[in-house]
Amino acid sequence: MDARTFGEAVAHVDLATGAVEMRPAPRDWVEKYIGGRGLGVRYLLENGPEVDPLSPENQLCFMNGPLSGSEASMSGRWACVTKSPLTGTVTDSHQGGWTAARVRWAGFDGLVFDGRAPKPVYAFLEDGRLELRDASAVWGQGIHDTVKFFQERYGAKDLSVCAIGPAGEEQVRFAAWLNEDDRAFGRGGTGAVAGSKNLKAIVVRAPRRTSTVEDPEAWKDARRKVLDRIRDEAHITSPKKGGLSVYGTNVLMNVANTMGALPTRNSQLTAFGERAEKISGEFVQESILVGDPTCHACPVACKKEVEIEEGPYAGLRMESVEYEPAWSLGANCDNDDIASIAKMIDQCNDLGMDPIELGNALSLYMEATEKSWVKDDGLEWGDASAMVALVEEIGRRSTPLGNLLAEGPARAGQEIGHPELAMAVKGQAIPAYDPRGLKGMGLGYATSNRGACHLRAYTAGAETGVLPIDADPLAWQGKGALVKAFQDLHAFSDSLDLCKFSAFAETAEEYALQYAIALGEAFGPDDVALTGERIYNLERHYNNRAGFREGSDDLPARFLEEPSTLAGSKGEVSELAPMLEEYYRERGWVEGVAPEAKLRELGIL
Repeated sequence: MDARTFGEAVAHVDLATGAVEMRPAPRDWVEKYIGGRGLGVRYLLENGPEVDPLSPENQLCFMNGPLSGSEASMSGRWACVTKSPLTGTVTDSHQGGWTAARVRWAGFDGLVFDGRAPKPVYAFLEDGRLELRDASAVWGQGIHDTVKFFQERYGAKDLSVCAIGPAGEEQVRFAAWLNEDDRAFGRGGTGAVAGSKNLKAIVVRAPRRTSTVEDPEAWKDARRKVLDRIRDEAHITSPKKGGLSVYGTNVLMNVANTMGALPTRNSQLTAFGERAEKISGEFVQESILVGDPTCHACPVACKKEVEIEEGPYAGLRMESVEYEPAWSLGANCDNDDIASIAKMIDQCNDLGMDPIELGNALSLYMEATEKSWVKDDGLEWGDASAMVALVEEIGRRSTPLGNLLAEGPARAGQEIGHPELAMAVKGQAIPAYDPRGLKGMGLGYATSNRGACHLRAYTAGAETGVLPIDADPLAWQGKGALVKAFQDLHAFSDSLDLCKFSAFAETAEEYALQYAIALGEAFGPDDVALTGERIYNLERHYNNRAGFREGSDDLPARFLEEPSTLAGSKGEVSELAPMLEEYYRERGWVEGVAPEAKLRELGIL
């Protein structure tokens, strides 16, 4: 496993014929786009942005980064890149756990799937070989049973299973891939693309391997430097700080609530009041936490395993009550029952669905019910038992209502006749940050290349005070430059592929240092910024060619026209127009379109 030769082991799989060919990625692609997210998007551009996302012609790419599976901290991630059936944009989603590392240890830098298999199949990877095998025995099964099936067949030692569930098979537009039961390629509908291709799973068996670098001592020193920063009490990644390691990602629930930046009741409100405590990381840690498992090479351990001991879901043990799904199925739906939230997250893990999109679909229907815009009995705010039942209907498209909401909030709102109820950008629903209380996040949603997303430009890190950056959450001035800087940095880290939380402790300097040593060539912080900018413009170019042009960067009218009424952000709306003007100036774009001159400047054309 050597970063200097990364990209030479890419398996191209024709699902229609079963043919597998190992072809190296073009060296100039690897040099320009690194791996992971960036390299995957480059393959997608070559395949053509005009394809139907659910057609055999759409490509499904799984890409490691040059640091995936190495000893670098938080390097247990890889990217799934495709054209999204939810948005029609290019999309990439990233997954932790151990699959990424084992795919790399098995001798693969990436997997590119084309076509459609005539019957359900799975890909089996071991010792540099990939075989397509019959998946009929697990087609229709949930992910938990699918994982157990393959563990019984191949043994659990050194094995990873990454699979889709019934939602992917039924092409729910926000279907996801899950590995080891709970780590997801969550957003964008990558699981639906797999279902359309009859691809059930990727099963990989591989023992641990170590990195090969020219200067082992420099590599060791760089890793120690990064680890020291992660454990520094000044960072939220430190166990001593009581942040991600202690409470998991849900440490943010009370923070966002206090700031008036927690979307509630389908974003009609900006806070959940005292009830936010009942679904917070602190409450989980005190009441139902039973374990702290972690991903490959991760010292943070943000995963929080929980067990429900009483009530209708007694006996449920699952990972993990993350911030985003706790919000989407909690405050967003006026639900403060943490047991039901854990149950629905586990349902999503088994059915293979994005709980962020799911919670938004449910809250949309709840608001439509409140306003008497539905033709059936509807769905009342906070009705946890009805929500749990409806999750199954959505994941299996088993009822008319389940089938409607399986299309995602944007399409469901259109069908109901009230598209304004969908809190979505480019067809993808918002995550757990209200743009009226965190102005940079609003601009980040609008300009995200994969639809509303907090991970393209995680300005919340600065706006909540987690990062040592002066960023007033209620000021719009300066957010154009801030969003661009974060988008470019994360485009690079997603291509290495390192966990997003690395950015809470690491800077471009640490990213460059690790990559340079692994690569055996000079690479500095300025190269990080330039490469990230190139990747972000590559994605924008793809979307522009796919039809997303002037006016595509927008927010739901609610955030622009309905002021917050609660403390922390009272009276605030999102000043998107001036922020966009500032942002486009920073990007060198013309009303959201990357001009040819910019693309040539960055070496994309």
